[in-house]
Amino acid sequence: MHRRRLLQGAVVTAAAALVPASARAVTPVAGAPDYPAALWAPAHAANHTVPAHPSERRIDRVVIHVAQQLFTPTISIFRNPAQQVSAHYVVRSGDGHVAQCVREKDIAWHAGDWDVNTRSIGIEHEGWVDRPEFFTDVMYRRSALLTADICARHGIPRDRAHIIGHHEVPGSGHTDPGALWDWDRYLRLVNLP
Repeated sequence: MHRRRLLQGAVVTAAAALVPASARAVTPVAGAPDYPAALWAPAHAANHTVPAHPSERRIDRVVIHVAQQLFTPTISIFRNPAQQVSAHYVVRSGDGHVAQCVREKDIAWHAGDWDVNTRSIGIEHEGWVDRPEFFTDVMYRRSALLTADICARHGIPRDRAHIIGHHEVPGSGHTDPGALWDWDRYLRLVNLP
């Protein structure tokens, strides 16, 4: 029995070592993330808005971003109050790991347009618009599951009119997710039963 406990402890320790430092540094909060598969990695309170009447907030779209950065530095940017930016979620390229940085009831500062921010959920993806090696199968699949879940919970149609790229936000001046983002593939995955 003693040996079994030692082995179990070693397995837990080894598994914990595989969790990235960014995930180990997560601050626990009351309740679970809005998306059960996500790990809570909160943005700084200075980088998003808590609405006066959250129950009146109506979400009608999902905005897809590419961070132009790696996963851990993206979360660090959202934690830095001087950056004045955040997104609700970040998806890692290599394994599709999802971190939630802003509660869905709150307004993340991701779109560059206040009206769009107030009625959307922003999902950042690790990588760069001109580096397709970051657009992995697991990233597409995990992100699509997240988007499908958001759409189901908020009653958002699963189509290109309601799942948009950052470049489609009026006045944004951004190019992400870029010409290499496979919208047909992504929407197929979002619409899987």
